[in-house]
Amino acid sequence: MSPKEKTKKKRQIPFRLNILFFAVFILFSILILRLGYVQIVQGEEYKKELERTSASTARIDAPRGLMYDRYGHIVVDNELVLSLTYTNPSQQTSATEMLKLAWKLREFVKIDTENVRDFTMREYLLQQMNADDIKALTEDIETEDMSAGELYRTQINAIPAERLEAFSERELEVIAIFQEMSAGYANTPQRIKVDITEEEAHIISERLDELPNIDIIRDSERAYPYGNNYVFGRISSIPREAINSYLAKGYSRSDQVGTSYLEREYEEALRGEKALVENYTTTTGNLTESETVERLGQRGNDLVLSLDMEYQQLLEDSLEKHVKAGAAEYRYHKTAYAIVMDPFTGEVLAMGGYEDNVGGNGPTFANHGPISNMYVMGSTVKPATVLAGFETGVVQRQTIINDRPIRIGDETFSSVNPMGNINYVTAIERSSNIYMAEIGLRLGNYYQNGNRIIMNNFHSALDTLRYYYSQFGLGVDTGIDLPENQVNNGLIGDMTQGGSLLHNTFGQYDNYTPLQMVQYVSTIANGGYRVQPLMVSEIRQPSSNKLELGPIVKKNEMNILNRVDMDDSMITDMQKAMEQVVHGNRGTARNVFRGNLMHDIRAAGKTGTAQAFYFDNEGTMREANNQTFVGYAPADNPEIAFAIVAPYVRETNSYNMSQQIGADIVNSYFDLKEKRNGPAKIGTDE
Repeated sequence: MSPKEKTKKKRQIPFRLNILFFAVFILFSILILRLGYVQIVQGEEYKKELERTSASTARIDAPRGLMYDRYGHIVVDNELVLSLTYTNPSQQTSATEMLKLAWKLREFVKIDTENVRDFTMREYLLQQMNADDIKALTEDIETEDMSAGELYRTQINAIPAERLEAFSERELEVIAIFQEMSAGYANTPQRIKVDITEEEAHIISERLDELPNIDIIRDSERAYPYGNNYVFGRISSIPREAINSYLAKGYSRSDQVGTSYLEREYEEALRGEKALVENYTTTTGNLTESETVERLGQRGNDLVLSLDMEYQQLLEDSLEKHVKAGAAEYRYHKTAYAIVMDPFTGEVLAMGGYEDNVGGNGPTFANHGPISNMYVMGSTVKPATVLAGFETGVVQRQTIINDRPIRIGDETFSSVNPMGNINYVTAIERSSNIYMAEIGLRLGNYYQNGNRIIMNNFHSALDTLRYYYSQFGLGVDTGIDLPENQVNNGLIGDMTQGGSLLHNTFGQYDNYTPLQMVQYVSTIANGGYRVQPLMVSEIRQPSSNKLELGPIVKKNEMNILNRVDMDDSMITDMQKAMEQVVHGNRGTARNVFRGNLMHDIRAAGKTGTAQAFYFDNEGTMREANNQTFVGYAPADNPEIAFAIVAPYVRETNSYNMSQQIGADIVNSYFDLKEKRNGPAKIGTDE
């Protein structure tokens, strides 16, 4: 190698080294910049990651508040049960996967199939079909412009109805489980079955690893020591149409809420405060620490009802006894309803119904009947008619009217028997239809044209009559503390002719409920004040000892809705006339009450018989009578007011069921004032 070549080679080596050093410099510079960025810019984030804390929160349902009767007996309790739940992950599980899980669960749990919906059965059938069968369902339907949801519903509806009748019991159980699973929301436990048996719980617990998203939770279920024939109400899942309203109030989608009667009306008071369990996990380097913070839940507030359970049971006994004793008198359903109220405070003391319906499943107690069923109430409305006549001036106390048959158009009106010249006391005591009709005629500004009676303005006359009726609570909202959609406000007929006005004067036209009738007679009993009926007397904080009541949160005070627009003396005079109905020599209730009233008590009241119509099992309209009675006792200082109706009895009935029940109501109340034994729990003699 020549010296020149050696020199050139020596020069090339430093050049390459320089390039290498430069590259290393660049790489180190990048590394330093990256380290600086990580330390300065992202240092806090990585520090947080190194020392991270995670938290999870679980809310445990708290029991609902209890319900007590007015003497402290627990009428609605809670008992601990286990519930089977399914939690649908946030990424919705397919219907096919849920059905597979439902088939597994069916082997371990027994579930009721009574409430399986047609839609769910169709969904089940659709899952069993292949693509060609599904396509065939809608081959005659234009589906190109349908969304996926619309197409699915169309396919569901296209499944023939006869396919729904071929399910085995096993399949129905699977469908029932699937129905509950699919009703839930994402990441929210959905109850499949409440109150599973111990055996079911053990079997499922051992297999939870093969049952994804299935769990068993502690739950509470309502218990009714004296039965649930009353208006306590039911609890269930939040109705879909109300979900947004409940979520806005802090509820979870899986919560159980009151859906009827008192459970619904007092939901805010009865709902418990959930227990809160928060689990914190803190990681510092390689060390992990866990901490659990618990906030105790609390049972919901308790309700003290106006109901007297021992008195309630005596009322039920009376209803059953007299419906059975007068069974031959009925033309159709063997039924009677009654309600008892304190006329001054409005507290409902007892409310009952006994039904033995034709073609039904045997006799039952339907104690919601007095608030939900309406009837023409007959002569029991006559005191209100007379008082309306007094206040408008069309009759006075001294007015004498000749009780004789009268003809309006093609219709003849009369009392049971012509009474001749009578005043208002006799009209009430003996129950004159003509005295009441005369009030209607005078309100309608009538005149005689030969043998015909003509009214100038029967529409305004009926409006006037109903105005005064409404002041007593007839045909209007009573204000009772129950959900509005479950309380019937009666039926006001559309009058087409003058005869309708006269029929209404003696209770043969508009329909009322027993609740409206007891508010009406209470208004007369207490001197003219329409008082709001109350089912709940107090709301109290829960006590650690269920046998003791907690502090009062709220007391439902007496609420006067209105004072009737008439003088006190008019009400006082009517009270005396109604006392004659029970104790007068010709009173329409004298025969029953004279022989049955005890404790030297005098009562006041008004009997009623109203022509009614019903459709029998063949759809043929039949005639019958509604047998009614309203009253209060004692007559001079009322403590109770009551209303009774026995609908659809024979026209020529001889057994006065409504009056017999009325006598029992009075006797039982004063019996309990002397001695109490307490109500009897179901299945015991306690």
